[in-house]
Amino acid sequence: MHPSSDIGHKAFLPTTRDEMRRLGWEQADIILFTGDAYVDHPSFGTAVIARTLEREGYKVAVVPQPNWRDDLRDFRKLGAPRLFFGVSAGAMDSMVNHYTAFKRLRSNDAYTPGGAAGFRPDYAVTVYTRILKQLFPEIPVVIGGIEASLRRVTHYDYWKDCLMPSILVSSGADFLTYGMGERGNIQIARYLDGNPERKTLRDLLQTAYFSDEAPKDDGQTVILPSFEECCKDKKAFVRNFNQVELQANLLHPKRIVEPCQGGYVYINEPFPPMETPELDEVYDLPYTMLPHPRYKGKAIPAYEMIKNSVTIHRGCFGGCSFCTIAAHQGKFIQSRSRESIIAEIEQLKALPGFAGNLSDVGAPSANMYQMGGKNRDICAKCKRKSCLYPKMCPNLDHSHKALTKLYRDIDSIKGVRHSYIGSGVRYDLLMDEKGFLDEDSRIYFKELISRHISGRFKVAPEHTEDHILNLMNKPPFSLFVVMKKEFEKICSQAGLNQQIIPYFISSHPGCRLSDMKALASNKALKGVLTEQVQSFTPTPMTRSSVMFYTGLEPNTLKPLFVEKNIERQRQQKSYFFKK
Repeated sequence: MHPSSDIGHKAFLPTTRDEMRRLGWEQADIILFTGDAYVDHPSFGTAVIARTLEREGYKVAVVPQPNWRDDLRDFRKLGAPRLFFGVSAGAMDSMVNHYTAFKRLRSNDAYTPGGAAGFRPDYAVTVYTRILKQLFPEIPVVIGGIEASLRRVTHYDYWKDCLMPSILVSSGADFLTYGMGERGNIQIARYLDGNPERKTLRDLLQTAYFSDEAPKDDGQTVILPSFEECCKDKKAFVRNFNQVELQANLLHPKRIVEPCQGGYVYINEPFPPMETPELDEVYDLPYTMLPHPRYKGKAIPAYEMIKNSVTIHRGCFGGCSFCTIAAHQGKFIQSRSRESIIAEIEQLKALPGFAGNLSDVGAPSANMYQMGGKNRDICAKCKRKSCLYPKMCPNLDHSHKALTKLYRDIDSIKGVRHSYIGSGVRYDLLMDEKGFLDEDSRIYFKELISRHISGRFKVAPEHTEDHILNLMNKPPFSLFVVMKKEFEKICSQAGLNQQIIPYFISSHPGCRLSDMKALASNKALKGVLTEQVQSFTPTPMTRSSVMFYTGLEPNTLKPLFVEKNIERQRQQKSYFFKK
């Protein structure tokens, strides 16, 4: 019996040669390397890709957090796969995982047993890939996950303070699957497994690759400014980013090609957004919902945080300038069915230690479930980055009725005591400066505040000064004031002792010390626990990072103040608490 097959009919995928042998395998078809611990849960991308490929009949093994500093035995131990190696840095970009906004090395890693630091390298995708190409030069390497996805084109790297080329070039990988990679990895596996569908590289959707073949002018390809041109001219980099961002937000985008170092990075069009049955299939796979037994009960902080949570949809149409969700998951909301969500909750109930409390019924933005365009034909022509900024799109169906019903259905499940909403709530989907948009919005907000927060309501106005909020693509602070009044009214009527916890960002492009002084002294925050602030961190493939690097506003190319001095960034953050 497989050593980890003691949870019903389910078993963990093998991580050692012995585990492979006990399954009767001499060779895996696909071996996945990840910078995270191996947790067989749908919140961990490696588990999702592994289970998806397993469903297609492939033998998949996992090597979590391989040691890259010794004799490389972790990279050799399972031998060569029949089809390909898959490589991911894990659930975060390894540089964000390792360093603070002030470029200090973090002392812990939430995705490692015991929270220990130092179990993955900087630029993990590149390091892992180069090692595998050195040891097994004939075996294709497919890279994916957050780090690879958001570094797929020329991007600004905050830690090296320079532009870097596509990670395909720096790593030497053969393929890159960007965004949510289930379908891309299946497609590549089939392509490499005899190419039964006779696909060419140009046909592999949501896949990127490097080639020396020049692109053809076919009317369906966008040619970007080259990496070299971007390095010489910041305005060229802005143009490059604007095109990538535009295509990432279209329902029917074109192929992108970026010249780089004598060749071309090809980024094929993505798959259409998943329909509900297809997304349900991903979450209904036979996850054990647990960390691999190899960790012998040692806590993995990221797992402890999400183990009693459930994801209800993917994507976000908020379009915040500093956020990468749309670039990775897409702008169009892909929702699970009520039945799939409840089935997962029933599975959580059976896990050891479940006490009846769901820590989060959420998503990238908690309250976008089943939302989208009323007329899909309008969405197909739309070029807006955000459905909410500067004003809510009139074609957006923002009804909260389905989400309110879902909350009530979950609360009616026997054994569920509380279902909390820990994900961020977009209050600009509920109200404008006159109040609630409709009765369904009022009902949802009352239900949320009365039943689904545990004393603290976390929201993210991000700043108080509207000229900075405009750069962030966020609603005016006056809308937070309206929401706060409605919150206090509900709490007063229900006799609840709840608190609002607002999140703010300091040192965002455009923000000066005087703006943080204005934030700290804003009268609307009197009596509010303003304890949550983070200094802006430029991460690859965001509009805010482009502003930070270039000192330009991307739409107008006008000069923009950017605080780059780390000591003055610290002053901005500390001023937040001076009241």
